[in-house]
Amino acid sequence: MFAAERRQLILEMVRANGAVSLRELARVVQTSEVTVRRDVRALEAEGLLDRRHGGAVLPGGFTRESGFPQKSHLSTAEKTAIADVAAGLVGEGEAIVVGAGTTTQELARRLARVPGLTVVTNSLLVAQALAHANRVEVVMTGGTLRGSNYALVGSGAEQSLQGLRVSRAFLSGSGLTAERGLSTSNMLSASVDRALVQAAAEVVVLADHTKLGSDTMFQTVPTDLITRLVTDEPPPHDERAAAELQALADQGVEITVAGPEPGTSGGEGAPSGRPPARRDMPLPGQRRTQNGGLGSPLRNAAGMPDQGDRARVADLRRR
Repeated sequence: MFAAERRQLILEMVRANGAVSLRELARVVQTSEVTVRRDVRALEAEGLLDRRHGGAVLPGGFTRESGFPQKSHLSTAEKTAIADVAAGLVGEGEAIVVGAGTTTQELARRLARVPGLTVVTNSLLVAQALAHANRVEVVMTGGTLRGSNYALVGSGAEQSLQGLRVSRAFLSGSGLTAERGLSTSNMLSASVDRALVQAAAEVVVLADHTKLGSDTMFQTVPTDLITRLVTDEPPPHDERAAAELQALADQGVEITVAGPEPGTSGGEGAPSGRPPARRDMPLPGQRRTQNGGLGSPLRNAAGMPDQGDRARVADLRRR
């Protein structure tokens, strides 16, 4: 394929999807990511698209947010691996909050197997994934439906979270940097995510490598409030993502890198009886939680959630 043909196809993909990763572009045009990166630079110089870390977006992508149909087709294998590992962090009988997003939707599908779980969410997609799960209780916030990502936002959503306390919040976003933390392109979504963070003792961010080093308009979680990041392995040539991971670890964020189990191609999780592949980056020191303690203060000596937290979730449900 000639360069002009490649670039036309790249442009068509970005226009159709809003945002496309370099890895996906290289697969479709059947060339290396290095070549695709040169093509993207050339198209950016013509003002036809904007480069973002790990991919390309339509012009004005700093403030533009892709809709759910576009996001759901990006980095699917990476999101599957991340969700597999994140689900392993949730214990039986725990109370958690889960934000909106395609990666958190993948997580919710796996949480359906955790007995006695209570999940508070503002995402219709997360609630749908858990709707028929046995022994999993789903509590939805109030709010106004934002159709582009099937999430409840606004003052109703934020007010329904007041007074809530759970062990963990699982959130995703549009970008993640060590300097600024997690961010998103929409003000209403950012505001609800901040309310979700305030309800949790620990914050777990789920972000594939294409989000690392990207910064969008509205900060949702500053770096010092992120307890753990679950991400995928950046490509060997992606020095920026690797540097961002190290910078996050240096600031005390626990880093867990997920990968597909050897011999599998993703899908519905790791084979039965085998945990998903993962590795943890070393930390310079133990990280404090939002309430000033070390570790999760909402789990008792037996490792189970404090019963008072479930009562507070029940109070939210009654309201």
